[in-house]
Amino acid sequence: MKPNTINPEVLQRVELLQMDYANRIDDERYEEWPALFTEQGTYKVISRDNHRKGMPFGFIYCDNRRMLRDRILSMRRANIFEPHTYRHLLSRTSLSCGENGEFLARTSYMVARIMQDGAQELFSTGTYVDRIVEENGELLFKEKLVITDSSCIDVLLVIPL
Repeated sequence: MKPNTINPEVLQRVELLQMDYANRIDDERYEEWPALFTEQGTYKVISRDNHRKGMPFGFIYCDNRRMLRDRILSMRRANIFEPHTYRHLLSRTSLSCGENGEFLARTSYMVARIMQDGAQELFSTGTYVDRIVEENGELLFKEKLVITDSSCIDVLLVIPL
């Protein structure tokens, strides 16, 4: 195998990680979501426009697992919003080898939002650009960059994309 060739088993494991990520959100198992990140894992949601311009400003920025947990706690106890859920559709993942054993993944997503009254809408589309590492035999996100196609988003983005 060439040095930068990805083993099909690794690709399958990464795609299972992506599915687990989406399922934890879609199934409202939000408290389990931070466990998919390393302790110092980063989660950012940014528009494609800002990303292309190299502007770091985004909709959400968390730079460790504690911040991710705080975000979920805040969602459960402090934020006031109309109850809703998401349904993710994911593309196949494009995967390559990064530095220091990291995997670089790119996966397109579509998220539908389902409101409590049953109304549904296409809420967000974009790309996940991830740095993934293996810790104790488990793949985890070292960085998940959610690049939204649109720079318009609801005022309160409460549930992770």
